[in-house]
Parts: sequence; C-alpha cells; structure tokens
Amino acid sequence: MLSSAQIKEIRSLHLNKNRESSGLFLVEGVKMVGELLKSAFKVRQIYGTEKWVKGLKLSKKADSPAIQSISPSELGRISSLKTPNEVLAVVKIPEVNLTESDFDGLTLMLDRIADPGNLGTIIRIADWFGIKTIVCSPDTVEIYNPKVVQATMGSLFRVKVFYDELSNVIRSFAQSIPKYGALLDGENIYARELPEKAVIIVGNESHGISEEVKSLVDQPVMIPAVVSGAESLNASVAAAVICSEFRRSFLSKL
Repeated sequence: MLSSAQIKEIRSLHLNKNRESSGLFLVEGVKMVGELLKSAFKVRQIYGTEKWVKGLKLSKKADSPAIQSISPSELGRISSLKTPNEVLAVVKIPEVNLTESDFDGLTLMLDRIADPGNLGTIIRIADWFGIKTIVCSPDTVEIYNPKVVQATMGSLFRVKVFYDELSNVIRSFAQSIPKYGALLDGENIYARELPEKAVIIVGNESHGISEEVKSLVDQPVMIPAVVSGAESLNASVAAAVICSEFRRSFLSKL
C-alpha cells in the first residue's frame, strides 16, 4: 500500500518546478516502462499493478530497480494519465552535455517549440530517422513534461536532448556546418542537394524561427504547398518532411 508521503511525492512530479528541484520525472505505461528498462536511464522506483509485476521478466542484478505492487486505484491516484496503464516509474533526470561528436551527422535544433505533443513527436521523428541529438532553446517546452514523455513513445530514451541558447551552441559547435532553417521564404527543399552532415532548425508553431537564430541560418528551406489554403504546416509535420528529405537525399546516393 502506498503511504500518503509516497503519493504526495509522486504527484508533486506532475509539476515542472518539482521535477527540477528533485531531479526526478515520471514514466508511465507498459510500453514506455519497457523501453525505459532497456535504456541507460536510472530508475529510482517502479509502481506496478499485480498483473504487471507478475508478468515482469527482469534479471536479478545489483542495480535492478525497486518494484512495489500497488492496486489499480492507487495507480490512479498517482498517475498523470486520464486512463492509468498498469505501471509508473520514478526516474532520475540524466545529466546531458554536448560534444563535437554530436554534430557529426544530422542535428536538430528547436526554437521555442511550445506544444508538448509537438516536441514529443519530433523526438520520435528524430529517432526514426537516426538523428541522435536535439538541441532546444531554453523556452522550448520541458522534455520531462508528462505529455512530452508520452508522445515520444520511448524515443526519449534513445535521443539526446539538450537545452541552451541556440546561438551559443551554433557558435561553439556548428560554425562550419551548414545550417538549414525551415522558413516560409526559403528555397524549395525538393530542389536541393542535401548533405549528410547538417543542422536542421525548426521554429515555433506560430512565430517560426526567432530573428537572432534566423541570422545564423545560411540555408533557408521551405516545403512547397501544391494547392492549399493552409497557412503553414504543424511543426512536427514540417520536421518529419524535412528529415525525410535529408535521409532520402543521402540514401539515394548509396
């Protein structure tokens, strides 16, 4: 049975300020926790229903996470989901640092992405296309927001996500790397020869790339509409199309 102190602590992690102060975040659901357990992320505690615990096949290692069996009603009290899904894990937020090697291939930069679903989906897109590093501006939505975590569908555990001023990162690591920015007045991306090594910058859903970051873009690109009354594409959709085109361009040369 969960104590009132446990319930209070876990529920506190629904809020950003408490995740920051504690260095902990939540991972929920059978698939997500399954992906978590295959990763290098450090798990502090897992709370699972009797059904989930009985079906768990976990090697008996010294660093195996502590697991507590709880009832479905208890899970409902600590979950951030409308429909709780069998298991919840309390996980340590990893320390993330950038290195030169993070810019050896394609790197994504996200400027002020505000929607949790968009960020989570973009992380999943990066994972699909083999992009291992995403750099987010400080005012991009927090990666450990429960909605972001769920939207990644486990890709969170395979993609490095780092927060810093994009202009600082570009000047430190990407001065000599071509920087492609998704801009409405950019060049048709389908008409470009695209390199294997580049930085792809996607901006805010409503306002696009900030002026400061835009000044550092040397290759503005756009996705042309065929016939449409739509003003623009969703940020995650735009990221998917651009990443796909970079990979298509590379794979077509093999």
